[in-house]
Amino acid sequence: MVILGWSVLALVFVDEVLAVVAAGVWGQHAAGWWLAVLAPVVTMLVWFLFASPKAEHSGPVVRPGTKVLVFTLAALGLWVAGHHGPAVAFLAFSVVVNAVAQAPSIRALMAAAETPLSR
Repeated sequence: MVILGWSVLALVFVDEVLAVVAAGVWGQHAAGWWLAVLAPVVTMLVWFLFASPKAEHSGPVVRPGTKVLVFTLAALGLWVAGHHGPAVAFLAFSVVVNAVAQAPSIRALMAAAETPLSR
């Protein structure tokens, strides 16, 4: 079960990286190279501040709300850039992998990994 849990958490990380890449794809489509660089940076900053496990401005509503916003905007950005199939696939992947990550055993695994080892 531990291997399955870490596999799901790895897929959650891949999903987060794909959201950053999608922001860059949208930025390139919308305005060129400068927005292709700026959009992923802004996405990472928003994630760092509001959605990461150690985010300073997170909470029981802010964190999931930020995740929904980031993944939805990333999928919408792909759609607007003309990548309709990948947009739908990304959104479906995001929903499934994040739903599976909410399983009690996987949440417990993540909580155990965040606590420091006592010596």
